[in-house]
Amino acid sequence: MIQSKTKSASARAVELFRKHGGIMRMADVIRKGVTRNTLYAMRDAGQIEQLARGLYRLAELPPLSQSDLVTVCAKVPQSVIYLVSALSFHELSTQIPHEIWIAIPRNSEPPRLDFPPVRVSRLNEAAYSTGIETHLSDGVSIRVYSREKTLVDCFSRRNEVGLDVAIESLKAYMAQKRPKVDLIMEYAKKLRVAKIIRPYLEALL
Repeated sequence: MIQSKTKSASARAVELFRKHGGIMRMADVIRKGVTRNTLYAMRDAGQIEQLARGLYRLAELPPLSQSDLVTVCAKVPQSVIYLVSALSFHELSTQIPHEIWIAIPRNSEPPRLDFPPVRVSRLNEAAYSTGIETHLSDGVSIRVYSREKTLVDCFSRRNEVGLDVAIESLKAYMAQKRPKVDLIMEYAKKLRVAKIIRPYLEALL
């Protein structure tokens, strides 16, 4: 009888995971009526896998194509992929980030992640909310700054990412089809780096 109840609880949990794209935080699963013991039993039975502390995924799903980004975005819903990680996402740089760069609102609590390693920047409302795009990867919504906003961010944070990286990325962007120079300048004015980025833009036009 107990075994039957366990199977029934596991089956309900599997359906719940499927409704949420196969990935859920433990707090959300428990809020939906699944117990910790059921989750742990499912993990031990190989039905779910643990991506990070408090984050689980159905084992039946195909391997993740961008496991680190998916893990961070699922674990930290308010995060936005930022700077070097955003450049890599948009294929605007040869840099390979060894940590996931994310931005969160200035007053947010810092994320607690054992893995993957993250670098967190707290941004004011204007810098945080401007230029966010949402992309679906492995059933999870990944929020990332647009190409234009990312370029402006890199010039704004040139001491962090390196001016050479910012310039290289701008050249890569301008070589792509239909660059949106006006949009770059709009964001640059908003983040107060228009005077810095303008000479590099004009040299590439």
